[in-house]
Amino acid sequence: MQIHVIQSGQSLFGIAQAYGTTAEDIVKANQLPNPNQLVIGQAIVIPIVGQFYWVQPGDSLWSIANKFGVNYQQLAQINGISATHPLNIGLRLYIPPRQKRNAEFNAYVEPLGSSVSPALERSAREAAPYLTYLAPFSFRIQRDGSLKEPLLNNFPSIAKAQNVTLMMVVSNIENDQFSDELGKIILTNQDVQNRLLNNIVRTAKKYGFRDIHFDMEYLRPEDREAYNAFLRKAKQRFKQEGWLLSTALAPKTSATQKGRWYEAHDYRAHGEIVDFVVIMTYEWGYSGGPAMPVSPIGPVRDVLEYAITEMPASKIMMGQNLYGYDWTLPFVEGGQYAKAVSPQRAIQIAAENNVPILYDTKAQAPHFNYTANGKDHTVWFEDARSIQAKFDLVKELNIRGVSYWKLGLPFPQNWLLITDNFHVTKR
Repeated sequence: MQIHVIQSGQSLFGIAQAYGTTAEDIVKANQLPNPNQLVIGQAIVIPIVGQFYWVQPGDSLWSIANKFGVNYQQLAQINGISATHPLNIGLRLYIPPRQKRNAEFNAYVEPLGSSVSPALERSAREAAPYLTYLAPFSFRIQRDGSLKEPLLNNFPSIAKAQNVTLMMVVSNIENDQFSDELGKIILTNQDVQNRLLNNIVRTAKKYGFRDIHFDMEYLRPEDREAYNAFLRKAKQRFKQEGWLLSTALAPKTSATQKGRWYEAHDYRAHGEIVDFVVIMTYEWGYSGGPAMPVSPIGPVRDVLEYAITEMPASKIMMGQNLYGYDWTLPFVEGGQYAKAVSPQRAIQIAAENNVPILYDTKAQAPHFNYTANGKDHTVWFEDARSIQAKFDLVKELNIRGVSYWKLGLPFPQNWLLITDNFHVTKR
């Protein structure tokens, strides 16, 4: 597969001709929301085996081969050219498919309200072939150690049909917010704790969960060791059932990082105790903050590079957003919140307002500005380029895989690129 960025004057027909495919295949692969009004700067995935490269000034066969990780002599042979003669500018070279490695993928799915929408179930069904785990969010701990269940509907059967491990997400959410007081009760009251573990085991057996995933956030710093002890206890209990244990962790860059979201999350201890972790490397740009990339590559790298000093890379899943935000400007703290948008909707907005999509190479993130109803807006979102940059980081650091928050907002390019980069592990 190949990522192509739309330039001025280009059409789907011309692009398809250049890559030896059809406009219909490009539209279908990308589920293009704007096939008749392409946006300058819009990234599309070309559904071909391997990719093409057009020789640029200063290129040599060796430099091109090195860029794509292939042998220069093999590249010459594939393209029927001399390995020693200079290349003509503009020559089209075929690059064979990249080597793939195994990786795991998780996606959270969060049913809201009194019923699960058909669209959300459809999203889970479409994503399941690309997933190792499916994680309904969430089983909420009650103060007596019981659990309030999320709406599950057909999620267990969807997971089973695609050999996806069902992940049981257990959280300390109370009144729709993470509660440090609830966390304290669970982590310090042994009777409640034992009741909770019994309820988790009974519920997991009922629905077929095979990974128990604790998302315990906003814990008191003084409960750090109590959380570690609880995880050790849980690990022994779940090991008897043959289940995995995983946790969600705040994005830290040091063991001494201050803040209620960070201090109780002990990277080294979690790395020793649990089977794997999901590090929430997103929400630098968030609905209540100023306009900026949701998961800029630099901060994401900083977190992951710190994490691999504290735990095995094979236990780390990088968190990745499947959405962006549309901010109304100027930003006023505590004022209007940004609206979450899917990558597909972001492209539609750019097309409707006839504005180009820009790309921040430092953050590795697309964005654009527009004006509507007299108000200025900025949109930061994800596209094929930003996802490929994250996949390259996963491979560079040799971490376990990627965990998505959350299903329901369409992003077909992401799933295409998974198959181009990885073999999805099924458990």
